[in-house]
Amino acid sequence: MEDIARLAGDWLVRPDPHDPRLTQRVTGIDEAGRPVETSVTVERALTLYLNSREIVTMMTILDHPEWLALGYLLNQNMLKPDDVVTGVDYDDDLGVVVVRTPEETDFEEKLKKKTLTSGCAQGTAFGDLMEALETVQLPRTEVRTSWLYRLTSVINTTPSLYLEAGAIHGCVLCEGDKPLVYMEDVGRHNAVDKVAGWMFANGISGGDKLFYTTGRLTSEMVIKTVRMGIPVLVSRSGFTAWGVELARKCGLTLIGRAKGKRFIALSGQDRIIFDQDLAYVSDESLKSRRKGGRDDE
Repeated sequence: MEDIARLAGDWLVRPDPHDPRLTQRVTGIDEAGRPVETSVTVERALTLYLNSREIVTMMTILDHPEWLALGYLLNQNMLKPDDVVTGVDYDDDLGVVVVRTPEETDFEEKLKKKTLTSGCAQGTAFGDLMEALETVQLPRTEVRTSWLYRLTSVINTTPSLYLEAGAIHGCVLCEGDKPLVYMEDVGRHNAVDKVAGWMFANGISGGDKLFYTTGRLTSEMVIKTVRMGIPVLVSRSGFTAWGVELARKCGLTLIGRAKGKRFIALSGQDRIIFDQDLAYVSDESLKSRRKGGRDDE
């Protein structure tokens, strides 16, 4: 994937905050009783089928349903990275996406083992995912602090649905100091699944990548990042104890509270190369701060 970002501009995929399907204008009043009009994010139901079997119905902004479907199945261990997919069919009127494989699959027992996680909407994790993590060997890919500061600055100032309407999470696939793919959705699990689906559809591996999320560093985010084979996970938000524990067990570099010149690493610190002089890094300004930034901790 040599210099792939430069071949297609700064981004391969990024949000389109002006897509009329994704937001709508609504009226209300403010704290002083004055009339206001504002943009709100539109969410719709999407039902996912694997061949003829209904798997899940999720709430999503529906900008990339095919990638979301593939990524969900990959991150839930229902598809393997080397599995063959013969087609992905989406019907906008029905709100249905069907992923097709050469052979029928049966996930009835697996679906019975489903447990809720800390995702904002319908994030789920299956018991056998924990078993799959036992054999994970993430590469020793380095991460330079100069990359972190450039990436957080670029991501925070890139036009996005978050900046337009809020009430949404973002996830970004990066290579070195280059952001490649930026996905958003009402749940952070959906955003990361879209990235996973894009990687699968384009034959992109995660070993030399870095993953950035606006959401909390929970067990779910750690599991999904490890499933994608990405060795570094970064967030502007904070950690959960189980997220840290799983990251340490899997050898994942976990970096949180990355704002301005600040960050904290609680796992995989040996990958970090401190090559940036902090005297040349600015604190996060109010102008570039994301909506709801005060609540990211």
